[in-house]
Amino acid sequence: MRLRPSSLLPAVLAGALALTSALTTLPTATAAPAAAPSTACFDQSVTGTVEEQRLDNGVAGGPSVPAEILARSGFDRQVRLFSHLLCAVPNRAVATTLVRVQGELLWRTATYRAQHPQTAPALPSTDDRGLYWARISMALALRQWQPHFTLGTADRAELIRSFEYSSRGITSSRFSPGVHKLLVTGFDPFTLDADIRIGNPSGANALTLDGQRWTVNGKTYEIQTVMFPVRYTDFDENMVENALAPHYRGGPQHADLVMTASQGRVGIFDLEVFNGRRRSVSSIGDNNNLWGGGTIYAPVVSPSMPPGPEWLTSSLPLARMSGATVPAQFRTRVNTSVLEIPAGETLPVRRPDGPTPGSIASEGTGGGYLSNEVAYRNTLQRDLLDPSMPAGHLHVPVLQFDPANKTAITDPTYETNRDQIVQGAHAVLRAALG
Repeated sequence: MRLRPSSLLPAVLAGALALTSALTTLPTATAAPAAAPSTACFDQSVTGTVEEQRLDNGVAGGPSVPAEILARSGFDRQVRLFSHLLCAVPNRAVATTLVRVQGELLWRTATYRAQHPQTAPALPSTDDRGLYWARISMALALRQWQPHFTLGTADRAELIRSFEYSSRGITSSRFSPGVHKLLVTGFDPFTLDADIRIGNPSGANALTLDGQRWTVNGKTYEIQTVMFPVRYTDFDENMVENALAPHYRGGPQHADLVMTASQGRVGIFDLEVFNGRRRSVSSIGDNNNLWGGGTIYAPVVSPSMPPGPEWLTSSLPLARMSGATVPAQFRTRVNTSVLEIPAGETLPVRRPDGPTPGSIASEGTGGGYLSNEVAYRNTLQRDLLDPSMPAGHLHVPVLQFDPANKTAITDPTYETNRDQIVQGAHAVLRAALG
């Protein structure tokens, strides 16, 4: 039987502590002696990614918002431990193990925290931002790390990739035997240049669900979740397929339902019906300020996209899900509106009832950004590996601060709004089970 988060975390912590002890007591008479734990093994002149460079950003010239979020969520301690341990690593093999263990520990800590009450002044349990900024901090540490052994560019890139996968729940999304299996995804915060304080309620929802068991109509459902980055590069490197395909293939990890999720429109839970193959957003970049390369007039396909049709359709039980009872300030709808370039034409046309035959996908019902793309990649895996799988995408409402709050990292409106979005997302998913 798979351990629940409350019993799993101590086991993971014990493993991490054992590794910590081993690293800090390694014998010095080796070919590559371990350095004493110290932050001196980092070259801070190594430039981080655009995403990592935001770690020092504040509001209106104020102190670092990410640092405050880390401190008030407790993840600053995990960041410091990771840096401490890196300086004690004697060779690549130990580094590989450390990075994977610490990535999974970060994910398990975040999901455990999300499912247990927190006491002020700590940020509330459902706040997803601590995980995000801890991951960014630890990725920067890996980028700036100067070990006392040879670490090639490809080796470092593989360590960072391993850390990304393990800290996003991808390497730990195994289901227990004898249960019905639900796989749900979320996204990191984005548009951080507009407001560094932003979180993503789809990510908060994923953290609250991971490892949970629901009993509905006498059936036991186990939920596993993963978190995707808002970065085109990771999608181009098939992170979505790598995370989802194992749960579409036959065998003990085959899921019974796969639902991707992201943040969409103000006040609405959108059940997206038609997923388009192409990228078309030109108004914003991703979290590294990279653009997808397309426009609504000339949408493009990711270079790594597997072969598939122009449009794919959700197979979630949309009628049941749209009837879910969500908090009163929100509504739920089945969204069928797309933007297409009709066959033989050159200009995009809005179609409220879905695409017409032979058209090019300018925007799916979920838009032309990574939300639409994760939905398309998900339903394409369904069609390639298990066409009978209920699969599709949910857009949760936009998470908003109190309009009067321009600087504080949280406020009662923001916290209530997030909790009610999570409550509504749970209700929509539960409705899918009948």
